[in-house]
Amino acid sequence: MMREALIWMSRSQAMGRMMTTNPIAWSAASRFVAGETIEEAIDVVRRLAGMGLMSTLDYLGENVTDEDEAVRSCDAYLNTIDHIRSSDVESWISLKLTALGFDISDELTEGLLRRIIEHAADGDPAIFVRIDMEGSPYTQRTLDMFYKVFEDYSNVGIVIQSYLYRSDDDVETLVGKGAGVRLCKGAYSEPPSIAYPDKKDADEAYRRLTARLLSDEARANGTYLGVATHDEAIIEWTKGHAADNGIGPDEYEFQMLNGVRRDLQRKLVADGYRMRVYVPYGTHWYPYFMRRLAERPENIMFMARNMVREIGK
Repeated sequence: MMREALIWMSRSQAMGRMMTTNPIAWSAASRFVAGETIEEAIDVVRRLAGMGLMSTLDYLGENVTDEDEAVRSCDAYLNTIDHIRSSDVESWISLKLTALGFDISDELTEGLLRRIIEHAADGDPAIFVRIDMEGSPYTQRTLDMFYKVFEDYSNVGIVIQSYLYRSDDDVETLVGKGAGVRLCKGAYSEPPSIAYPDKKDADEAYRRLTARLLSDEARANGTYLGVATHDEAIIEWTKGHAADNGIGPDEYEFQMLNGVRRDLQRKLVADGYRMRVYVPYGTHWYPYFMRRLAERPENIMFMARNMVREIGK
């Protein structure tokens, strides 16, 4: 019930307006969000690099319904790419298609997406662009858009959510194309008709999909897997599976969110594994923050402690 309520709240514009002007809420959100400006986000990327951690910058925003706002999101990503290069840091970028007007038209979104990917490719090395996966109403449309741009650009990848029943078939298609995949469990509230309702089933699907994406065929085709999880049992299983099958730690990477399991992030790097941190930034941080609260009860306690601390000042 709590998870569903928080996800519902993440969609509330009224709650978003209230929270984004509340310094107590920002005090809690700042654990997960690098800042509201690209300069603040670049500082976080640089700090993470100093600890041996790779990064992906994510300009926050989703479900825009105004074409001008979609263009502004595109411009923000072009600016992010410029800052990555001018700041002499290494980072990928991640984006949501609904931030580029997916709720307005596919044509608008495709044009803006291509501008971003082309700008990211116009350099040495090219900057990798990850198309994020949103709720199930967008799954097929997102994959269709990815397949269109992947025909023309190699610096673009996709996200697959293990809790969806359809993901086995989607992974087969992606393996055949040699696409880069970020595999996550899924952060949206989905009905049991399309998604595993029980964690153990979603975890089993995650392991099954991980094995397929690390298979000899997948790697030979060019698939590069990002194992996006904070679940230590899944991480240990992945490490063991890779070692048992002669897959080196440079042939895949682990990925986590900024502010979550920092201890585990550093340990993986110390043990010789690739570790990438998703670094979100921007003023539209409220929906992202609420989904982080929904994912882990510990995050709610973290927010509550911050609120008590602020009130006591």
